[in-house]
Amino acid sequence: MSQSVPMTSPSMKPSSLGVSARMRRQGRRYTTPEVTVRRLLFAAGLRYRLQRRVPGMSRRTIDIAFPGPRVAVFLDGCFWHGCPEHATSPKANAEWWRTKLDKNMARDSETTSHLKAEGWTVLRFWEHEDPKVVADEVAAAVRVSRRGNAHSG
Repeated sequence: MSQSVPMTSPSMKPSSLGVSARMRRQGRRYTTPEVTVRRLLFAAGLRYRLQRRVPGMSRRTIDIAFPGPRVAVFLDGCFWHGCPEHATSPKANAEWWRTKLDKNMARDSETTSHLKAEGWTVLRFWEHEDPKVVADEVAAAVRVSRRGNAHSG
């Protein structure tokens, strides 16, 4: 098994200042797929919280959270989160990128496991998925969770 190199290693840095600046400007919040799904959820009468901190995990947030029924929704970008259909591997500085993207995927998995252990329903969708289908699945999960919470309390 190969040993991973820390992200802060001097040999492990973005290929250029231009690439680094461009990546920092990439939107992390309020992406078009996320906004579209939120509008559909709101139109369906669902109310939610945005960029809610993951309980017990600093510096991690839930894209769309339903705290009462404990439903966490993540809309993951294909490049940053390793979509099996659309992920690409940059050629320049390939080792640095592979390490970074692998850490993103590991963090996603850890966050999902943590939330599930805390009693949350976790829904992860890719940015390319149909927003209407995503919103319908989220709405269904919220309804199921609300029914379950009503019977347990």
